[in-house]
Amino acid sequence: MPTAHAFIATSLDGFIARADGDIGWLLQRDDPTEDHGYTDFIADKDMIVMGRGCYEKVVTMGDWFYDRPVLVVSRQLAGTPIPDSLAGKVRFANRTPRELMTDLADQGVRRIYVDGGQLIQSFLRDGLITDITITTVPVLIGGGRSLFGALPQDIDLALESSRSFPSGLVQSTYRVQP
Repeated sequence: MPTAHAFIATSLDGFIARADGDIGWLLQRDDPTEDHGYTDFIADKDMIVMGRGCYEKVVTMGDWFYDRPVLVVSRQLAGTPIPDSLAGKVRFANRTPRELMTDLADQGVRRIYVDGGQLIQSFLRDGLITDITITTVPVLIGGGRSLFGALPQDIDLALESSRSFPSGLVQSTYRVQP
């Protein structure tokens, strides 16, 4: 079975986007001299699995910047054509996290990057996330889309590392406990 790893940013009050999906508060902190560990994180991942909301945000941000295959998990997009500019780079699928992990294991995929709030929540509920790296942006936005939703039980985490960046961002990596 592949392992699933999350890497995501939140506001200090735990939101990944405003209610309307706006992430301007995050982009204002973007510093091209700091990659905030993304290069090291992605280096050993075979594939990126993202939710529809994440995909729809990323395609509005200019050139496609992913250098690995991307699988978008979406009931709405499954069966629809891939944009010509993303042919061979993106696939759409309507699968549960468990079904997806089984499919990916059959394809020889070993490590995936899970991106998108709702998809991360689904993988967490199913006990499929191995570790999660959360970069906290020092801003309070007061409301929006929460990274963590309702859970059927507590999920224990163990802090593996924490570091800060000159831009004020703080990044912590947690291992999900069995």
